[in-house]
Amino acid sequence: QVQLVESGGGLVQAGGSLRLSCAASGLTLRLKSVGWFRQAPGKEQEFVASISRMGGSTYYADSVKGRFTISRDNAVNTVYLQMNSLKLEDTAVYYCAADRRSGSMSTMALAGLDYWGQGTQVTVSS
Repeated sequence: QVQLVESGGGLVQAGGSLRLSCAASGLTLRLKSVGWFRQAPGKEQEFVASISRMGGSTYYADSVKGRFTISRDNAVNTVYLQMNSLKLEDTAVYYCAADRRSGSMSTMALAGLDYWGQGTQVTVSS
């Protein structure tokens, strides 16, 4: 059974940092493109960042470029999202997703992604 489990969310002050983890069981993440998406209250789910299968190319939404870093640790089958200089508008539920295709997940239809985690809440306070 395939599972993606996010962790690391929480409450942080603006300007602070959090590191989210996406741990997989039942599939090998290095063979998948893995992305982070978020959904704020009343808004649509949006792409945040992704890392491509095998080669490890990274892609970011303009809103997080320079502040967030996506990375993977193949030894523990986990993908991370390091979030620095957090802003109020980063408040959302963050989801990780994995897909067999290569390239940026910003161009992939969300409904077509192979696997999703359950999400982790990130709240940035002033």
